[in-house]
Amino acid sequence: MNNRISDKDKLDWNNFINSGKKLPNKDIHSNNFKKNSLTKRIDLHGENLIDANKKIEKLIFDCCNNKVNRILVITGKGIHSNNKRNPYVSKDFSILRHSVPEFIKNNPVLMKNIKEFKPADIKDGGEGAFYIYLKI
Repeated sequence: MNNRISDKDKLDWNNFINSGKKLPNKDIHSNNFKKNSLTKRIDLHGENLIDANKKIEKLIFDCCNNKVNRILVITGKGIHSNNKRNPYVSKDFSILRHSVPEFIKNNPVLMKNIKEFKPADIKDGGEGAFYIYLKI
């Protein structure tokens, strides 16, 4: 790995620093989420698939009734799943991470209340989490 910074990169960096320009914060200017919006969070670590699906279904309906705009669903990455006990399940497949969104997408009653799904930011769980934006 080359740790040297080229002269051109140094010049570009200095020009940027001295210009006083600011980079836009894409998170603040998102059309999908406003500052006065409400977020609810659920952590499904350790849940079995049936219980996780029941909890997420109840939470979506509760959030719709309480004017919550966004739900952060933390499923985990499946690294510590007990799926190694079953030889027919891939050790690379995290059960909740993939199954919970599929459960929601295949439920037309739930989908009527959902605007979109998005992967979570790193600070909120990255690959082990996702956002649900609700229609309210």
